[in-house]
Amino acid sequence: MVEALINKGPLSIELILGVLSASYEDSSRIGEIRFLAHFLGGGNPDIEALTAWIGEPITRPTTAISQNHDLAVKTLHVFEQAWPLSEPFPKLRRDLEAQIATVAQTGRWKTDDLALLKTHATNLATIGSTHAAAVRQVIASVEATDYALTIAKAALGHMLFWLALIAVYPRSRIVQAIFFWNPWIRRFTGLGYVGFALTWVPFLRTKLFAPFKPSLIADAALDTFDETAYFADSVVREKTSGRQQPLREAIPALRGQIVLEGESGIGKTMFLRWLVKRAQRVMVYLPAKKCVGGVLEAIQAKLHGPAQDPAFLRNLIYSGALDICIDGLNEVSADARAKITAFVESYFKGNILMSTQPLEWTPPATAKIYILEPLTENQIETFLLTRKDSLPGDARLAGDAYEQACRHYLTTTLDPQQSPETLAAMRQLLSNPMDLTLVAAMLARGETPDLFRLQQQQYRIVAEDYRQKHLHEFPLRQFAEAVYRMRLQDEDSVPVGEFAEELQCMERHKMAVSRSLDEGGKSRTEWHFRHDKIADFFVVQAFLGPANDKPEKHLGDARFRGVYLQLARLLPLEDARALERRLIDYAADTQDHTVSDTFIQLLRPRRDEDESEGMPN
Repeated sequence: MVEALINKGPLSIELILGVLSASYEDSSRIGEIRFLAHFLGGGNPDIEALTAWIGEPITRPTTAISQNHDLAVKTLHVFEQAWPLSEPFPKLRRDLEAQIATVAQTGRWKTDDLALLKTHATNLATIGSTHAAAVRQVIASVEATDYALTIAKAALGHMLFWLALIAVYPRSRIVQAIFFWNPWIRRFTGLGYVGFALTWVPFLRTKLFAPFKPSLIADAALDTFDETAYFADSVVREKTSGRQQPLREAIPALRGQIVLEGESGIGKTMFLRWLVKRAQRVMVYLPAKKCVGGVLEAIQAKLHGPAQDPAFLRNLIYSGALDICIDGLNEVSADARAKITAFVESYFKGNILMSTQPLEWTPPATAKIYILEPLTENQIETFLLTRKDSLPGDARLAGDAYEQACRHYLTTTLDPQQSPETLAAMRQLLSNPMDLTLVAAMLARGETPDLFRLQQQQYRIVAEDYRQKHLHEFPLRQFAEAVYRMRLQDEDSVPVGEFAEELQCMERHKMAVSRSLDEGGKSRTEWHFRHDKIADFFVVQAFLGPANDKPEKHLGDARFRGVYLQLARLLPLEDARALERRLIDYAADTQDHTVSDTFIQLLRPRRDEDESEGMPN
């Protein structure tokens, strides 16, 4: 028989199965039978694969199958051919069932192999083989892996799509409007995670606000901010603990919620601008006057065009994505302050810094309060001397001559031979960086500053220049009424109207500053006072004069606090005393002493001087 088989040449899988089936009847002949199958197969790779797995007892090449995907696929294909041919050999078929399951469980399969695996699972299930479940489990695992891979590819594609959108976002208003600031598109096409990432990933938050950064900090006017002119040695006192420390150490960056309180001109706005200029995070600078309709609405107004999704903006602020500076709470009405306070308390996790002059109000319970302290005598001298590098263009004194003028002025002004009240008033006036800047400019011009009328001195220079240039007087009364109305309406910019020439003259003498704004491709010029003390000087002109009811009308209005303090110096003494009594009565009735106490301190030197002049020799 063997000779007959040999003479036929290489055998088919069907005949080889017949040869191998003999091993199940007599295991002692396994070596002989396997050699015979190998010999008769004539090197056929399919028969070699079959003889490696069929027959008992043998060691199967499972390690090779686990490491070689192609070998595993080839083996299952051979089993697929052998399956219908194995039916006449029951013992061999049972072994083949087990080896199909073994190869299926050992191999590492791909999606393309699922059809082959399913064929074997069907074959096994058709005869009720117990090994069918093992193959189905392998199929389920491959399908799950394929599903996960499909999801991963889709997720990667989705992420790459949004990363591409983020890349073009700063330059494309269409992308901004449709994909990022449209709540429906962002929510549904972003699959939820895009909005979350934009809210909480710092890099993405920075990208989100990048197109609006110039608008967000426009009111800080950083293009006109001279960092070298900023006096960095101011000291603050924490209101709760009383602890004093340098301002830059107390607030090195905007973290948490902070109220910075201090007198007009003491450096609050300069510090906020300094902080904004150095900020590494996205920040918005808001004059309190622009928050009359609400803080969120003021921020929205700066996010021009498509960025008008208030819910998304609220989430960004709540997460701390946008740091907020609100300057000049004292310049708005009590109702506006209440709105700002409510906003700050609602977003207690946000980083928000507010500045204000002393006033009677209830600050946000979540905020830490710092009081900006007046300059000490040593700081006053240091401040004046450091101004020598930024003196006005018409300065007559510079270098050593300027330093001598400063020291002589301080020695004379702070003469200890004066009455304690007068000396205290002089120190208070000189402890204000805004007033000191004006003092430095006047000393450099060779003038003697009058501390009680600094803004009036500055105005006289403006008025004289205006008269020489335009051959008529500066319309002080009309201009003052316009500025008064501006204050009543919480307007931040000076109304130009008929006062273009006056504002240009004031700009030459650093009482006003102009800013060019681009709105929708159209440019316009906006005018602002360089400081609220200058605005107060013009407003106070509307409060002066006989039978003027304005001082009586605004006793409790924090927006006019600086005006009342100037009235202490500008009103005739009797009128000032009458106003003092009304302020005292108001303070007694309301427990609001923010104006009355300082008014009394400023009026006292005038009253003492008048009384000393009236005493007999």
